[in-house]
Amino acid sequence: MTKKHGKKHEQECETQPAEQNGMNTDSAAGKKAADANPHGNSTGNAEQHAAPEQQTGNQEHGNTATGQTAPNTEASKDTKPEPSAAEKLASLEAKCKELQDQYLRKAADFDNYRKRMIKGKQEAIDYANTNLISDLLQILDDFDRAIEAGKKAGEDSAAAFMQGVVMIRSGLSSLLESKYGLQYYEVQGKPFNPDIHEAVATNPSAEVTEPTVGAELQKGYKLKERILRPAKVMVLMPTPAEKK
Repeated sequence: MTKKHGKKHEQECETQPAEQNGMNTDSAAGKKAADANPHGNSTGNAEQHAAPEQQTGNQEHGNTATGQTAPNTEASKDTKPEPSAAEKLASLEAKCKELQDQYLRKAADFDNYRKRMIKGKQEAIDYANTNLISDLLQILDDFDRAIEAGKKAGEDSAAAFMQGVVMIRSGLSSLLESKYGLQYYEVQGKPFNPDIHEAVATNPSAEVTEPTVGAELQKGYKLKERILRPAKVMVLMPTPAEKK
């Protein structure tokens, strides 16, 4: 009896540590699972909170859709009726009259501008030689003084009078040449050129082999590079050689 009781007691002691080890193993596994998912409870709570927020968003979306349809309804109420044909015709007639008035004003302005331009051009032509005439007035004064001096001096002062006239002529020539570009060109003994010479008379001559200016009857002048007045000349024409 004592041996059986002792053996049974040993078996019970062995069974209790095994059960205790199993409980410890389950506790350790549970702890590891908790460590692996520390936010497990938070995820569940987030899902619970997400549902009300989604419902709130759906409500706001519905309100927005309702707000979009409201202005369209108000716009349809404020739409003005289309004008009638008579009103359109009256508007077009008013616009046409306005454009016609603008055209008439522009035409009148252009006509006045054209008249001013014609008047200005004519004035420019009429007074183009103002500077030249002003310069020539001094020469006229010199001629007047020379004539008065000749009348008072008598016949003995003919040489002095001639000298005064020469001086006046020299002053006029110098003025026109230096200020206005007037140039006198020589023609005596030059080959005849119809572009710058005007033949007044001709004479045959055995001394020339081509038409040549024999005498200058009136001086020719150039204004800068343009012929202002061709020189009037007598032309010497070569005579044909006599046959033996």
